[in-house]
Amino acid sequence: MSIIGKTNIHEGLQVYPIKYPWAKDLYDQAVSNTWFPHEIQLGEDLADWNRMTDEERHAVTFFMSYFNPAELLVNKCLAFGVYPYINAAEAHLYLAKQMWEEANHSVAFEYVMQTFPINREEAFKAHRETETMRQKEDYNIKYLQRMTEQKLDIDAIEGKRDFVRNLVATNVIMEGIWFYSGFMVGLSFRQRGLLRNFASLIDWVVRDESLHLKFGINLILTILDETPEIADDNFTKEIYQMILDAVELETAYNKELMPNGILGLNANYINQYVQYMADRRLEELGFAPHYNAANPAKWMATANDVHQLVNFFEATNTAYEVDARATTNKHK
Repeated sequence: MSIIGKTNIHEGLQVYPIKYPWAKDLYDQAVSNTWFPHEIQLGEDLADWNRMTDEERHAVTFFMSYFNPAELLVNKCLAFGVYPYINAAEAHLYLAKQMWEEANHSVAFEYVMQTFPINREEAFKAHRETETMRQKEDYNIKYLQRMTEQKLDIDAIEGKRDFVRNLVATNVIMEGIWFYSGFMVGLSFRQRGLLRNFASLIDWVVRDESLHLKFGINLILTILDETPEIADDNFTKEIYQMILDAVELETAYNKELMPNGILGLNANYINQYVQYMADRRLEELGFAPHYNAANPAKWMATANDVHQLVNFFEATNTAYEVDARATTNKHK
């Protein structure tokens, strides 16, 4: 049995014996990371909100306009574009937990909008009427539609390539570059002594997203190990270009997020960070860095650099095992 492919309803109904231990390890770690938004006292940040400038409040509102619907879009990508094509029960376990986490993140961001005086209707409207925000959403929808609205033969080489494209667009680009760009903006307020509880919420989201990225990379590695013929020259060039295109979309978005800059932060600073993150993702995919950008936000290193570098398109097996929490009672 391969990790993806056509199956029937009677298959994948037993977790043990485990074929892909990295998936079960990630599930165990995700369960141990479980949290709930209302454990955080966001109301304590209202005093900060009231003394922030209009441009600072705009940055947080813009953040919410993108992230709240984006978390639910990730859920659609998983539910319709990933889960149905997976065979391994242990991978299903992790995906079920990830989908719960995406829902929990959406609830968390609703909690932010209910606590701060943000107009939810206007914020949601902005995510479709702001061109740069809409372009990012449409980018992911394009890959999701390939998985759901077109006939996909998951056992064929091109079907597997479409599956990998969707994983790169969702797990690597959306969750691994665009989300981290937003996290850096959100956490930057704490660097200036503002919105400490909001930053604690973001910390917990980042912890979840780091596992989502690990799962996506390990899943792609496994697919390439089981079907190495996927990674021909044209496909590797396409994946590389996907990353560069994503940086262009995020660069334009950040200019609208922060048109004039706020204390200690501006669009150029954020976009240098985007380039730095894109280089890290390129390395994780087995490419050389493209931008050679220095990290302008070294204080974010503990949130970002959580991934063992892997040689993606050579399908190296050495990075399959994830450094998850120690588990006992290992089943054979």
